Amino acid sequence: MSMYDKPSLVTRIAIGKGVGFTVGLIGFFSIPFFLPDGDIMTRWGVLFWYTTMGAIIGMIGVFTRHPIFRLPMPWWVRSSMIGAWMNFVLVFFAYDVMAEMTVAMMGEPYSPFWFTLEGAIIGLLIGYIATKAGGEGKETVSVL
Repeated sequence: MSMYDKPSLVTRIAIGKGVGFTVGLIGFFSIPFFLPDGDIMTRWGVLFWYTTMGAIIGMIGVFTRHPIFRLPMPWWVRSSMIGAWMNFVLVFFAYDVMAEMTVAMMGEPYSPFWFTLEGAIIGLLIGYIATKAGGEGKETVSVL
């Protein structure tokens, strides 16, 4: 159940965006330590990327069952899948920058697709907090 009286989609989205923004801020300010040659556009992109991820995870909380297969989708499945997918797509957009970042962070050239796992973990964090604060399921969109 939610920590508020009534589950709310607006609360889910706001909390998701807030947590995503916080993660994005951490990335915004830590990128210069990992990638000193990184440009400001990469930093802004990371900030907005995680804010968007939080909003999407907040919105997807309405679905507790898969709409086609009718299988249960608990919060931890939804949020980790969205987070992993979002970072998987991010690696395609910024493969070279992400590859540089793995070398700067680890000292060796690892696959930047490891950021997919990071997305799943961040998605879990966002999903947990959004679900605790805003609830989940069709109750979040009820009019009454």
